[in-house]
Amino acid sequence: MRKLVGRNARRMRVLCGLTQEQLSEQTGLTQQYISGLEQGRRNPTILTLFDLAQALRTTPAALITPEEVE
Repeated sequence: MRKLVGRNARRMRVLCGLTQEQLSEQTGLTQQYISGLEQGRRNPTILTLFDLAQALRTTPAALITPEEVE
């Protein structure tokens, strides 16, 4: 689950044109936390998922949903 959230967060961050530093500023999380999250080393809380989703203009559910395989 951690790796799934990390992949989704990174993909959405890049789609939004944000750096880890910019996402850090918008969420109040440290850049180191975001880096660890994207690498699947952090286990985000529901509140963290909510903050990330707002900054990435998506829903918390989108961060935990597997990407469809084409």
